[in-house]
Amino acid sequence: MTHPQSARSVQALFQPFDAGSLSLSNRVVMAPMTRQFSPEGVPGSNVAAYYRHRAENSVGLIVTEGTVIDHPDASNQQNVPHLYGEAALAGWKHAVDEVHAAGGKIIPQIWHMGARGQVNDYTEQEVAELVRQFAASAAAAKQAGFDGIELHGAHEYLIDQFFWAQTNTRTDRYGGDLVKRTRFAVEVIEACREAVGSDFPIVFRFSQWKGSDYKAKLAQTPEELERFLKPLSEAGVDIFHCSTRRFWEPEFEGSDLNLAGWTKKLSGKPTITVGSVGLDGEFTSLFSEGKGAGVSGIDDLLERLDRGEFDLVAIGRALLADPAWASKVEEGRLNELVAFSPEAVRTLN
Repeated sequence: MTHPQSARSVQALFQPFDAGSLSLSNRVVMAPMTRQFSPEGVPGSNVAAYYRHRAENSVGLIVTEGTVIDHPDASNQQNVPHLYGEAALAGWKHAVDEVHAAGGKIIPQIWHMGARGQVNDYTEQEVAELVRQFAASAAAAKQAGFDGIELHGAHEYLIDQFFWAQTNTRTDRYGGDLVKRTRFAVEVIEACREAVGSDFPIVFRFSQWKGSDYKAKLAQTPEELERFLKPLSEAGVDIFHCSTRRFWEPEFEGSDLNLAGWTKKLSGKPTITVGSVGLDGEFTSLFSEGKGAGVSGIDDLLERLDRGEFDLVAIGRALLADPAWASKVEEGRLNELVAFSPEAVRTLN
């Protein structure tokens, strides 16, 4: 196959980045990707080696696969890692130590997969317990030596189920209009902030699209997006991770800005963009059709980053297929980049 050559300098991608106490050597982020290689929720030395391999190859920040909180509904998958319990936390401490030894930074994505029934079914007492468990996992992450946390508020998982009108029809303080539906997320962010202190970075991932509806939008306009972001930002979010399927697509008519661009403009907070970076096919085709993806150029990405549309760039499948993706891009070895195949999902290299 032919490999695209970038006509632009990659310098923008490899500039240092600082946000509070988080200091990164460059703008490359490993996107969170569920791997299911942690038997009974415990990540082993193979998981630690997997993350270290990316840190050794110029990935500035690793966001781990989703790690679940201690709640009966948090996961229905036996091999998804936990962020609670002595064995799991010891496994994560080993992974953190390995990444740090390689010169990288790492944060866990804290996750609850969603209500088994409806979020409407949780009583206020149960909601309060969910908030406590998010905070407990945040505290555990800090204790294990992570460099911050990411809260998973996207893709129709639990926090996003509270955001979305189609899944949240509650009539108490956790339901209502767009801003009122942020109440649960606000309480989670505030509780996590209290648990980790003022100088521990909190990244918040959100999406417009849902697992059951790729065309869904929480916010139909920039004005609605601003109203949505304000309470989350004020609750203690340091960086927004803006999940899209294709980073180059404009979020609203009349502007070329993508979701990360609009979020940065409206909130004033740093943002991470994501969505088929370095590949010519979006990730949903992997699950719907079992398809791989070829290598594509990143000139448009570099131009957007260079002009400050967003601050950090999350790489997903390209880093699954090629642990040295960032090093190869930095060194100009674009002809050595590896295409993504579905097999990369089934291995831990």
